[in-house]
Amino acid sequence: MLVRISSAVVLTSLLLGGAAQAQVQFQPPQTSFRSLFKVPDPRGEFVRTCAPHMVGRWAHPESVCGCLHDYAAATVEDADLREALLRGISETGVPTIETAWVPASKQAQIGPTFTKIAKPTLQCMFEPAPNQ
Repeated sequence: MLVRISSAVVLTSLLLGGAAQAQVQFQPPQTSFRSLFKVPDPRGEFVRTCAPHMVGRWAHPESVCGCLHDYAAATVEDADLREALLRGISETGVPTIETAWVPASKQAQIGPTFTKIAKPTLQCMFEPAPNQ
């Protein structure tokens, strides 16, 4: 009788232990919300494409590119002009807007856009950030 009880206890503990292990093995993987949708980081992509044009010109090309992006995004309200400006910076390393990148109706705004971003651009390029 003692052998039967002991066998039942051992068998039960093995079954329960196996069930607990099975539960641990079948838990779904933990994923973040961002990784599910692969949301691109436009600022990070901009810095990645801009920085190679800044190497050799500036001690901290990523900082300069990030600063230029932030000022362009915050200062230029028009989406077409902002996109053209960001494209010019990321392709050349300097604020540039090709007229072909902007609708004809907005090409007259290119000059005023450069005037608007002139001081912030110079600050990004020539005034080092406090943490550098």
